Amino acid sequence: MDGEPTSFLDRTISNLRDGWRAIAGTSYDISTAMARPDLPDSDLETLRKQMLACLNNKGGEVSARAEAAKLGQVYLALDETGRKRFLSVLAREFDTDPSQVDAAMDAVQLAEDENDRRDAEYLLKKSLDAPRTKLLTQFNALPDGVKFLVDMRAELLRFSKEDQALKALERDLRAILISWFDVDFLQLRQISWDKTPATILEKLIAYEAVHAIAGWDDLKNRLDSDRRCFAFFHPRMPDEPLIFVEVALVNGIAGNVQELLDEHAPVQNSSEADTAIFYSISNAQQGLAGISFGNFLIKRVVGELREEFENLKTFSTLSPIPGFRKWLDNLFAAGDPKILLPAERKALKAVIDKDTGIKGVVKDTLSDPGWFRNEALADALKSPLTRLCARYLVEEKRREGRAADPVAHFHLSNGAAIERINWLGDTSSNGIRQSAGMMVNYVYHLGKIEDNHEAYSARGKVSISSGVKTLLKG
Repeated sequence: MDGEPTSFLDRTISNLRDGWRAIAGTSYDISTAMARPDLPDSDLETLRKQMLACLNNKGGEVSARAEAAKLGQVYLALDETGRKRFLSVLAREFDTDPSQVDAAMDAVQLAEDENDRRDAEYLLKKSLDAPRTKLLTQFNALPDGVKFLVDMRAELLRFSKEDQALKALERDLRAILISWFDVDFLQLRQISWDKTPATILEKLIAYEAVHAIAGWDDLKNRLDSDRRCFAFFHPRMPDEPLIFVEVALVNGIAGNVQELLDEHAPVQNSSEADTAIFYSISNAQQGLAGISFGNFLIKRVVGELREEFENLKTFSTLSPIPGFRKWLDNLFAAGDPKILLPAERKALKAVIDKDTGIKGVVKDTLSDPGWFRNEALADALKSPLTRLCARYLVEEKRREGRAADPVAHFHLSNGAAIERINWLGDTSSNGIRQSAGMMVNYVYHLGKIEDNHEAYSARGKVSISSGVKTLLKG
């Protein structure tokens, strides 16, 4: 990379190269890969030889680490096209051998006794272990090698959408990472303004995926005495948060995220707070997508908070509804005349041009990012949008009875209940765009979590408050 690193992501790559260069030895030169970062055909044979050298493991453990470091340096020196070609070679040329698999399967079928069958099954399992899996695991022995593989999978998730060979490689890597990121290996740490290294704080700003952190002052506010932030870390990635949750200690259930994050609001006495609001949960590593430990994070954090603050009685989220606007747009596009109740239609007609169809008005209105500033129009929209939001969260399903909204599915599968839908709970541009400003509180009733989880997982049954039931009745 030319010049000085411009971000911690650049510094991470630079540090990897520097650290691995020492392991690979000074005689190894990555200038060729950097000069031809798209990995042209003329470089592929050299790449194959490097991959084979990693697998041959000649010279013992030290030599194996050096070969893995050399290969990793080449990958880091490539551009996106080159990395995709690199991964394609790994996926296609270091897969299982079909002839060996077929022969092993035949041996299992032809086994004449129990001992022969055990031997044949062992050979079958061995034949199904692709060489690329062994190659990938060798990076585990390198400094930051686990982070390297996590980032590699993030790229594979993009590359593999239309490439079945890369998809198979991604599945292999996912299986490796699942075994390495078992929840028992994870460490829970509290993030604080005074004690957490600045390098990790910088990463929180970059990784925040729900409510963007505007800068250091905003972050400091989120780490004040009436706030808490916790993150999971892995021993092999000690400076990289895997997932983190931000919590506000308040009285009563909060319904507006702008008020909750107001830097000018007075700091509350946390020892007197009766409610913990989980207002942001961010997965920090794209390469760990689909490897879920968010539910364990919430349970661990609830335990930490209960131990620190004896007055806490309620554990609630203030959550976004990322799929609502898309679902709503599709609903109005379908043209169902029963979408709006008679009273709702009448209220809307009183504040809009009567020559314009209601369907068109709602569509046009919600596409305007500042529509909520028109008080009369917002008042007319409050009833139908809140009611339809309740319907979306409770009744709309995907496969196997899962809630259509991904955030809803996450909390409901963890045993939460839908407590309250908040009108204009997030008036940021993102909140208006993805959910028409709606937010929802999911409450974790400590004595009902397991029952709620079982009911949702087994039957798709959603636990809801009486207020949400009233919304559904219209």
